[in-house]
Amino acid sequence: MAVSAAVAAAKVAATVLSSDKLRKTAGWIIAAILSPVILILVLICSMLSGTADHNNTAVGLCFEGGVISGNVPEDYRGYIEDMQGSFTLLDGSIVTINAEMEGGDSLDSTRIKAIFYSLFFGADSPSKKDHRRFVACFVTYEERTRTVENEDGTTSEETYIVAVPVRELPVVYANILAAMGISITPENQANASEIYHRVLYGRPAPTYGDEFDQWSDGLPLSSAPFIGADGFCSPLGESWRGMITSEFGYRKDPFTGQTKGHSGLDLGAGKGTPIRAALPGTVYVVRYSSSGYGYHVMVDHGGGFVTLYAHCSKILVTEGHTVDAGTVIAEVGSTGRSTGNHLHFEVRINGEKQNPRSYLP
Repeated sequence: MAVSAAVAAAKVAATVLSSDKLRKTAGWIIAAILSPVILILVLICSMLSGTADHNNTAVGLCFEGGVISGNVPEDYRGYIEDMQGSFTLLDGSIVTINAEMEGGDSLDSTRIKAIFYSLFFGADSPSKKDHRRFVACFVTYEERTRTVENEDGTTSEETYIVAVPVRELPVVYANILAAMGISITPENQANASEIYHRVLYGRPAPTYGDEFDQWSDGLPLSSAPFIGADGFCSPLGESWRGMITSEFGYRKDPFTGQTKGHSGLDLGAGKGTPIRAALPGTVYVVRYSSSGYGYHVMVDHGGGFVTLYAHCSKILVTEGHTVDAGTVIAEVGSTGRSTGNHLHFEVRINGEKQNPRSYLP
């Protein structure tokens, strides 16, 4: 793979520059020649990274337009220009389908483009026909009836077809697989989610603290009533009381040593231990972060009731997944701001953090 070869070449060149012996042997002339090559290789490798740490400049140019800097490598410039052209085609298909909707419905163009970007940036761009097929994966069609007035003054019922947006991402991903033969990997899903938040908020979504609370409190929740009347399921099983390593409330911060509030319960368990949804609901946040809450999941249970599962080593659901109480949604880990393998578990009601002890069985 070209990127792997570039990384290997960059490592070799970096070794030459960092070793006194090799510098003396090869001479500063060779090192001087290699230096700009290393910078270009590192730039390309970082820009083509498949992780959630996307290049802000590329995302901005693709979603918002603008002049591409002359310092951008030619191949990478081509990737941006291809994506800009694809977005124009996607916009045309989105406008066409939006015209087939009613009741104020419309497709989420940012979501569509974020998923498309995660799949095709740096890859062969689909045909114009496939662009239309891709957008069609975000919509379904319903047959509806309406009353019409006839020329003779009488009325009658007629049926018609209307486009309806698909909000559930698992359904969208299944549609893309069926229509285009493209399987959406967890990495694709994570990248698409990060890109989506970058475009909406102008920066990566925060992953911890007050900024995270303000951001997450602003996300749309289900208007359905609370659906957890049958009671809680412990995310780590019945013996959760013996797993607690840090209580809800004020404590000494393990990183700073200062006393501050702790927004959930920490439950110590081995890496890979299954984490189960505490209540039935819909997954509405899946994040793969290297800081703050690390890999984390938030589930909407209706009525403003939300649970959060943080520092996971693996996430097994996607945004839009419907889960039952007891559904395995992730695995215990130590990602983000963590000192060891554990589950940080939170309960929030209308944005207010609650002591999970008050709800766990």
